Amino acid sequence: MDNRQYKKNYNKASKKAKAVYREDNRKVTPGKILKYSFLVLLLSFVVAIGYQYRHGFLYYLGFKTNKRIEKLTKEERKIADLRIYEIVSRHKDKVFGFDVSEYQGDIDWGKVKEGNEDFAMKFVFVRATAGKNKTDKQFKDNWKQSGKKGFIRGAYHYYRPNENSIKQADNFIKTVSLKKGDLPPVLDIEKIPSKQSMDSLKTGLKRWLDRVETHYGVKPIIYSGESFYTDFLKKEFEGYTLWIANYSFFEEEIRKEWHFWQFTDKATIEGIDGNVDVNIYNGDITALHTMKLQ
Repeated sequence: MDNRQYKKNYNKASKKAKAVYREDNRKVTPGKILKYSFLVLLLSFVVAIGYQYRHGFLYYLGFKTNKRIEKLTKEERKIADLRIYEIVSRHKDKVFGFDVSEYQGDIDWGKVKEGNEDFAMKFVFVRATAGKNKTDKQFKDNWKQSGKKGFIRGAYHYYRPNENSIKQADNFIKTVSLKKGDLPPVLDIEKIPSKQSMDSLKTGLKRWLDRVETHYGVKPIIYSGESFYTDFLKKEFEGYTLWIANYSFFEEEIRKEWHFWQFTDKATIEGIDGNVDVNIYNGDITALHTMKLQ
């Protein structure tokens, strides 16, 4: 075969190959459907995030701080902050606070008070006790220092479902001395019991609440996750002030039935190492003052 004939055959083959390639590209195959469906889904997700956090992006870009942003290097941190700023931007007429325990270690209360001017913290819940015999290692210092710095403070008890409720109440009472200006005591219930029924748990919770109310002369606050409260507590514990935890991506506004909303467990606060829970009070500062012990 001479060179001219070879080129002629090659061109014919090339034309056929191109035609086959074009024809194949016109065909709709399951693989192509899956590929384009994935791209559409990805694009929709990106658009959804942009819309969900539209205010947060603007607030994030205009947020004035010198440390909190520079320390954030992971994508999870950025997304968490965008959600926080989105919610902050929607609740500028509300009051912000946080809660702490020994897990936050030593806290620089001066920095906490002075270093978070963008959404200033006005109140704090401090863990005092857990179960029938546990005292939070940092309670005394956190309680004293938060009071000195002018925070409206409240103490909470972490309830252990499988331990005696009266002993747990007594543990809280002997540890916490509330006075005028403090918030009502808080019962933190989050877990399902492993050694008793739910009815037995509810009986124990009522005993704790009644004993603590009798001692301090004020109705306690109930803290729980939204699902736990809705599924197990709502019917039997109506009339209590509610502090609800809900970190849902789709939850943007505090609900009218929530007195306090713990909307994140991933905040960063000047003066505290690591992640911190941040809360919104469903009212202004004047309304919050009316909740204090008189």
